[in-house]
Parts: sequence; C-alpha cells; structure tokens
Amino acid sequence: MELHFNKTISARIVKTINMLLVVVVVFDFILFPVPILAQEMEEGAELREVIKLSYSIKNREPFINKLPENPDKEVKWSGVFPVTAYNSEVGQCDSTPCITANGFNLCEHGIEDSVATNMLPFGTKVRFPKIFGDRIFIVRDRMNSRYYERFDIWMLEHSDAIKFGLQYIEVEILY
Repeated sequence: MELHFNKTISARIVKTINMLLVVVVVFDFILFPVPILAQEMEEGAELREVIKLSYSIKNREPFINKLPENPDKEVKWSGVFPVTAYNSEVGQCDSTPCITANGFNLCEHGIEDSVATNMLPFGTKVRFPKIFGDRIFIVRDRMNSRYYERFDIWMLEHSDAIKFGLQYIEVEILY
C-alpha cells in the first residue's frame, strides 16, 4: 500500500514539473523573446533606441517607439505606398493649418520637407527616391485616421499639390 502511494505522488510530481517546464518554455521563448532583443541591443550599441513595430489587428494603430538617430541615413526598410500632397489650408487641415500635429509651424519654416503619416513616429526621416532623389523629409504631421498606410507631402503651392495627385511610389525609411 505504501509503495503504491509513493508511485502516485511521484507520478503527480513529475507531471506537475513537466507542465511547469512547458509553461516556462512557451512563456519565455515564444511570448517574450527578451534575450533576442537584448542581444540586438548589444550588437548595435550605437543605436540609442530599438524600434518596435507591431500592429493591433483590431485598431490598426502602431505601437512604435522613437527611431534611433543615425547620421549615415541608412535605409532601414522601404516599401511602395500611396503618396499624396497637401497645403496649409483650412479645407485640408484643421482650424490651424500652419501648425502640424507635433506643433511645428510649416508656414514660418516655409521649406517643403514635412510629411504627414499615421504609421511612423514624429521625427522619422523618409525619402522618396524616384521623385525627390536623396532629399530627406521629416514626419511632422498626421492624417485622417482612415489613411493609415499613406504619406502626404506638404507643399507650398496649391497647384503643385494638385499636380502631384495620388502616386504609388517607393518610400525609404531612414535611421
């Protein structure tokens, strides 16, 4: 009787330990790959921050930390997106058309180097090589939430924005 009791307890303990090991493996290596991110941080010591880009399937809102600064302007990723143009007009913006979503005054600055997009954080540098070559644009504004994967380039002249229209072009995201 005593021997059978010990076998039952031993089997339960082994079963419990196996389940705990499975939970630890799933939790550590599948749900939270922190050691991999830590290794990337060590390898890229010159990077001050790591981008975490994931999308909420339901809301399609980005979870993005600030991009690291890199003076070399290395292209981190690129893709083909719809690109439009806009001006500082109340009909195209809100009641303060010269002020971007991050508080930058486009009218005072007067240089066509600003971009609106909902998919990247403010300050991200982008390029449109097929149209503007090596010219760098900075994300300073947001668009209507229905235009998530789209870029909108700020232009001084209304006629230039109309002429630009809607184009599907390659966009390079720089770090």
